[in-house]
Amino acid sequence: MTTKYIAVKLFIKYMVSNRCKMVVKEELKKLGLHFVVLDLGEVEIMEDITPVQREHLAAALAISGLELMQDKKAILLEKIKTVIIDMVHYMDDLPKTNFSDYLSEKLGQDYTYMSNMFSEIKGITIEHFIILHKIERVKELLMYEELNLTEISYRMNYSSVAHLSNQFKKVTGLTPTNFMKLKQKNRNPLEDVGNSLEENSISNDKTHIR
Repeated sequence: MTTKYIAVKLFIKYMVSNRCKMVVKEELKKLGLHFVVLDLGEVEIMEDITPVQREHLAAALAISGLELMQDKKAILLEKIKTVIIDMVHYMDDLPKTNFSDYLSEKLGQDYTYMSNMFSEIKGITIEHFIILHKIERVKELLMYEELNLTEISYRMNYSSVAHLSNQFKKVTGLTPTNFMKLKQKNRNPLEDVGNSLEENSISNDKTHIR
């Protein structure tokens, strides 16, 4: 007789790096839970999870700065953030379609609903959140020194080097060239990007987001 497994999805806030991913894997193993899918921000396990196991997992994750979520809006918010972070930081090439279409297709949700919900909870638009992460990724690519500014501009889907440079300065207060001259090139942890009010005070021009 074949054993039938019930797939249970868990959603974890701040799980935006491979280090966080490893922490989650270890905690699931400690609880004897067998996961079949493990993506940034989302876990699928092969069996139901007991209240005691859920409590232990939540407590263990909290020690590492992670949060096991249950609220539906909070889960959708984290899904949006995770898709954006994965798209900007971990894909070789950004989607050629509009980000709004890409998010709707990936999450199966109406973009207007997601956009309004995101702005209501985060106090920042999805467009601005994407811009902040694109600039953080540009910082990383500049620090690698493997691509020149023209190549970075193309890779990050900017219409021109001037467009990239203008947006970079609005977010950081520096041109890309000046950023590279700094002895201490500061980057932000991915989970913190978009959480600072100072970071959020960038242009409201949405036409540059694509």
